[in-house]
Amino acid sequence: MDTESIPEPARREVDQHPPKQWAVGVTAVAVALGRSVKQMGALRTAQTLVALNQQEGFDCPGCAWPETPGHRKHAEFCENGAKAVAEEATKRTIGPDFFAAHSVSDLRARSEYWMSQQGRITHPMVLAAGDDHYRPIEWDQAFALIAEELKALESPDQAAFYTSGRTSNEAAFLYQLFARSLGTNNLPDCSNMCHESSGSALIEAIGIGKGSVSVPDIEAADLIIIAGQNPGTNHPRMLSVLEKAKEHGATIIAVNPLPEAGLLRFKDPQKVSGVIGKGTALADEFLQIRIGGDMALFRGLGKLLLDAEKKAPGTVFDHAFINEHCLGVDDYLAELEKVDLDEIVTATGLSEHTIRATADRMIASHRTIICWAMGLTQQAHGVATIEELTNLLLLRGMIGKPGAGVCPVRGHSNVQGDRTMGVWEKMPDAFLDALDREFTITSPRKHGLDTVDTIRAMAAGDIKVFMAMGGNFVSATPDTHATAAAMGNCRLTVQVSTKLNASHLRPGTTALILPTLGRTDKDVRDGRKQAVTVEDSMSVVHLSRGSLPPSSAQLRSEVSIICDLAQATLGADHPVPWGPMSDDYDTIRDHISRVVPGFAGFNDKVRHPDGFVLPHPPRDTRSFPTRTGKANLATNPLQWLRVPEGRLILQTMRSHDQYNTTIYGHDDRYRGIKGDRRVVLMNPADITDLGFTEGQSVDLVSEFAGTGGIEERRVEGFRIVGYPTPRGNAAAYYPETNPLVPLEHVAAKSNTPVSKAITIRLERC
Repeated sequence: MDTESIPEPARREVDQHPPKQWAVGVTAVAVALGRSVKQMGALRTAQTLVALNQQEGFDCPGCAWPETPGHRKHAEFCENGAKAVAEEATKRTIGPDFFAAHSVSDLRARSEYWMSQQGRITHPMVLAAGDDHYRPIEWDQAFALIAEELKALESPDQAAFYTSGRTSNEAAFLYQLFARSLGTNNLPDCSNMCHESSGSALIEAIGIGKGSVSVPDIEAADLIIIAGQNPGTNHPRMLSVLEKAKEHGATIIAVNPLPEAGLLRFKDPQKVSGVIGKGTALADEFLQIRIGGDMALFRGLGKLLLDAEKKAPGTVFDHAFINEHCLGVDDYLAELEKVDLDEIVTATGLSEHTIRATADRMIASHRTIICWAMGLTQQAHGVATIEELTNLLLLRGMIGKPGAGVCPVRGHSNVQGDRTMGVWEKMPDAFLDALDREFTITSPRKHGLDTVDTIRAMAAGDIKVFMAMGGNFVSATPDTHATAAAMGNCRLTVQVSTKLNASHLRPGTTALILPTLGRTDKDVRDGRKQAVTVEDSMSVVHLSRGSLPPSSAQLRSEVSIICDLAQATLGADHPVPWGPMSDDYDTIRDHISRVVPGFAGFNDKVRHPDGFVLPHPPRDTRSFPTRTGKANLATNPLQWLRVPEGRLILQTMRSHDQYNTTIYGHDDRYRGIKGDRRVVLMNPADITDLGFTEGQSVDLVSEFAGTGGIEERRVEGFRIVGYPTPRGNAAAYYPETNPLVPLEHVAAKSNTPVSKAITIRLERC
């Protein structure tokens, strides 16, 4: 049933309240259930939420936070997980009638929120050259159209295949297999924009670009440092694990420019203390750091650890671990000798007393974990920052022991699994060799394009066909207007989607929307219900089984779409058995078991109640598969951000009522903001000093020192909100502020867009 019942909300005055000092509680339960019933109805709500994150159910389409091994609650989901499910399992649908009524020009004037609220797409649609309306197309015709364009390319490298994190392991494996069978490694993915800095740092330091800890490790740690991360909104189920750590005596230190409610106090709605009590205070210390000062903080802590070690040799550093497992120590210690604590204080905005107290906590700790997210990775020196914190853990011997290690917290379900399955433009030759042996193909060895370089190539006219397996590429990427224009240079754009989004409205000469099943949908092939697998943020692989009847008989699984497209493009005599893999996902897993390290016996192991844990040599055996065979401490020049006169440093962020580019509503309950998303949070003293007033409407103009001089980008009509941010810093929501991030503003080594450190000025509207 097409729907026209969801109006575009009018922009309201900002209704501001003091930020919350706690997270979750009964309010979160009420909001989750209210949104679910509104979208799905009472019966469908009951059917989905009881199966969410359960052993016989389906994996949350939201974040990648893992379940506690051997123990799952009856309600194993959070508020934002319930919202994500409600968005996907909604009863609302849009089909040919909707697209006949709404032109592309009309839809471009609508908000992301409005588009998402219209419902699930029910039919494959095509936008022909010169048309302003999508029209229905048969599946076979759609595949033939794509195949024709791909076969007409002068080189396979004129195609790019983007992947969103929600893609299953099976679909991701087939997707990269199709791209490499075609002859390209152009496999940009959402990892390029979030945790690529983590992978770049960790692969060099410890030999594997994944975290080294488990949920039991966090519960057993005695010191947990959480930097550049907001669990209360982005990974709420993490709060219950942190609460257990506190019960076991852990100290938690929050490092963030903004006070985040979830790290202050947690009210577990499944406990009496969380319903009628005060809940649990989590962070023992809140280090309100200036944007871009994290590397300086870790460098300062390293200096203080070195000073303490020199005063009492053998009491701070783990010399047995260092001597057996580490290289680069002397160079790093020499760099620490140069540290000026006055500069560290200036760079971080923290007092020397606070920094020394944090160092003392590290020295006293026997089991230290450092967690982080995009607050660290989306910095120009993000890789160096993560190398710096890894150095500290290595000096203390805090990798490869229970209750200690590195913990990059992935923000999107199965984004880690996609990379494991080969969705990376720079997969190592060993993986490609195994792929070639298994399928008797010849994979290309030339590295492909990541997300930012794909946009650049589209802008230059070098990419003719762009295909996205999920996601909302235009809104998720930086430099939104430039990205939209680049998409228009393609001959064909293909979006495999569940719901309407802005990327459908920035087409190539011809554009396709291919509607697909979601995590909640039942997937039946030849009369057999299929299951897919995902990998969580801590390397646990488990099954996911949708159970709801699809909203349209026209929907196809991602696996089916890839296999049918491959057969249409590569022909019936291609050596890869696309047909059998499409019919039975166990067949895909058998192939994966012979290609991907750690997946031997895949079909058997994944049917264990909690799945299985992938090998992690640093964690498992304190062995480090780096280029040197040792853990490598990195030495980098100290980097931090200065605030230019009359300017601010802006970080983009999520509201509590969104997930990535999907907007659930216009409120941010934990930050006390209601009614509008086009707001900029500023320190009240900065508002006054810059000559503005709270509530005033301004344009935000970013400034970037490019190769041709200062480049500027602008977003209009943002209201100023006074907020407890550090002086010189500001914050605003994405995707509204993604246009401010130039394509050239990227992190060294990882090429990740620097969305957390944008120099801006404010101009009156």
